Amino acid sequence: MKRLFRTLLVTLIVALTFTGCEKDPNLTTDTPNTEQGEGEDDPLPTPPYDKPDTSWAEGELAWVFDMNVISQIHINVTEEEWNALLKEYDRDSNTAAYIHCDATFTSKGETHNFEDAGLRLRGNTSRRRPEGNGGEMHKRDNADWHHCHFMLNLRKYQKDDAHELRNVRKIHLKWHKDDPAYCRELYCYDLFRRFGIWTAAYSSYCRLWIHVEGDKEPAYYGVYEMIEAIDDKYVKRRKDLFGDHNHNLWKCRWGATLNYNDIHGASIHYDDDSGANYTYELESNIENFEAAKAQLIEFSKNLTQLQGEEFHDWIAKVCDVPLLLRTYAVNVVVGMWDDYWNNSNNYYIYFNSSDKNDYKFFFIPFDYDNTLGTSNHCGVQSDSGRHDPLNWGDTNKNPLIGKILKYDDYRKIYVEALNMLCDPANKLFYYQSSISRIEQWHNMIRNYVDNDTEEDCEIKDRPAGWGNIYDYRILNASSSMNFFKVKAASIPEK
Repeated sequence: MKRLFRTLLVTLIVALTFTGCEKDPNLTTDTPNTEQGEGEDDPLPTPPYDKPDTSWAEGELAWVFDMNVISQIHINVTEEEWNALLKEYDRDSNTAAYIHCDATFTSKGETHNFEDAGLRLRGNTSRRRPEGNGGEMHKRDNADWHHCHFMLNLRKYQKDDAHELRNVRKIHLKWHKDDPAYCRELYCYDLFRRFGIWTAAYSSYCRLWIHVEGDKEPAYYGVYEMIEAIDDKYVKRRKDLFGDHNHNLWKCRWGATLNYNDIHGASIHYDDDSGANYTYELESNIENFEAAKAQLIEFSKNLTQLQGEEFHDWIAKVCDVPLLLRTYAVNVVVGMWDDYWNNSNNYYIYFNSSDKNDYKFFFIPFDYDNTLGTSNHCGVQSDSGRHDPLNWGDTNKNPLIGKILKYDDYRKIYVEALNMLCDPANKLFYYQSSISRIEQWHNMIRNYVDNDTEEDCEIKDRPAGWGNIYDYRILNASSSMNFFKVKAASIPEK
C-alpha cells in the first residue's frame, strides 16, 4: 500500500508539473533527454602547463566514462544469489564475497550484455545492506531497498575478452552518499583530468537497476556514480606514463601516514579477499609481497629521516614532484580534508619498480565525496574552505607534502598550481565555470534521481548534514558562503 500510494502521488505530481523529484529553488529546470546531455560541457581550455597525452583512453575509458551521458546499467540476479549476498553481509559487513549476476550496459546507442559477471558490496564506513534489516531475506515484490555501493566485476567468473567493456573489467558503482548535490566526487575527478592529472580515475553518471528474478519489476536504484577501479588493470592502461606496470600498487587507508616512526606498528598486508581493512594493502604483485613491504618501509624511512639538500634531491629522484604537487593543489582547492595530509587516509600509491631503492613513486587520488564544502573537525582542520593551503595537515605526523613544501622551488610549483586552478581564464575551479558545469550535469540527471529506495530523491545545494559548516553552497554565486569563492580567497598569491 505504501508503494502504491506513493506511485499514485508521484503520477499526480508529474501530470500537474514535471517528471522527477521536487527541485531545489536554486537549481535550473531545463529538461534533459534520457541518455545524452542537452549540450556539450565546457571544452577543456588550452592549459598553461604540460598536459600528458591521453589518447590511450579514447574509445575505451573516455567512451565508458563520459560525463555528458547517463549510461544505463541493468543487473539481473537469482533470488538464491541475492539472498547469499544478504547472508554474507550479516555474517561480516566488510565481506568481499561476490555473487553471480548478469549485467547489461547501455550507452550512446550501444548495448553490451555480460553473462555470469560478479557483484559485491563496497565501502568502508559507508557499507550498507542493500535490502531490509539483518536476518531478513528477499521479500519478493515488497522489498525494502537501500542505497549502497557495489563493485561490478565483468570478468570475475569468465576470463575472456567478451567479458570486458571496451577494455574495462571492473566498475565501481557508488551512490551519492552524504552529497545532496549529486556532483561532488564526479566534479573532483573531472577537475583532476582537466588539470592534466592522469593518475586520477575516470568517472561519470549512470542509472542503475537491479532485478531479483521472480520479482515483477526490477528495482530502480537511481542515479549512481560509476568510477574506474584502481587495480592492476588501471596501472596497465597507464603503463607508458608510469614507466612500468608490473610492480607495487598499494591501497592506503586511515592511519597510512608514510611516517617511518609508526609504520612498523601499522597493518601491512596484501589483498587476501577477506574484506579486512589493512592500513597498507598491496593490490598487485602480491607474490612478491615481502620485497614490496621492504620497499615501502625503506621509502618511509628516507621520507622521514632525510633532511636538507639530501631530501630535496632524493624526492626529485624517486618522484615526479610537479605532478605530485599539482595533484595536491586540486586536492586542497576542492577541500578534501579526509585525505593523506590531514587525516592519513584515502589514497593509493604505486612504485614502478620492485627494486628497494631504484623506482618512481606515484600518488593516486581517491574518494572525493567529502569535498566542496562538506567540512568537519578533523586533524588540524575545522573549516575546509578557509584552512591554509600551505599548512593543510600535520607535517610532523604525515610528512610527504608539507616536507616538500619547505623548499622554495617546490613550494613555487604548488602555489602556481593553486593559482592556475582559480584563474578565471583557465575555466577550472573558477566559480562561474564550475557552476555552469554542475548545472549542465544536473539538467541531465534531475528527472532520474527519484528511485525505489525512497532515499536521496531530490537534488539540493547543501553539504552533508553531519558536517560542521552547513552554510556552504556551490550553486548560489551570490552567497557569501559560495565554496568556490571562499576557497579561492584562501589561496596564497604567487
